[in-house]
Amino acid sequence: MKVVIYHNPACGTSRKVLARLKEAGLEPEVVQYLKTPPDRKTLKALLKQMGKGVREILRKRGTPYEELGLDAPSVKDEAIFDAIEKHPILIERPIVVVGEKAALCRPPEAVEALLG
Repeated sequence: MKVVIYHNPACGTSRKVLARLKEAGLEPEVVQYLKTPPDRKTLKALLKQMGKGVREILRKRGTPYEELGLDAPSVKDEAIFDAIEKHPILIERPIVVVGEKAALCRPPEAVEALLG
């Protein structure tokens, strides 16, 4: 079973989730998404797996979210994808894929639903 974590090693939540995956005996593929961001096609596939829209994975704190005006309801999804391509820090973390399931694991306990 393929396991992938879109990880930021500077993030405590992301580190906790990675540790939990390893405790469960899994060896996840670690994608440091700030260095190797998912392309638009991959991101759309992840969103579909999670059953979420792109706005639901936007990180606001410590990002250019407000300065880019992404909080405006008039901003279309494609413009958000454009912003994410330029600023991958806008992706909330960590996103974990276990087989066919995916989830934004924030809080870190959310990973349990993927493991169960």
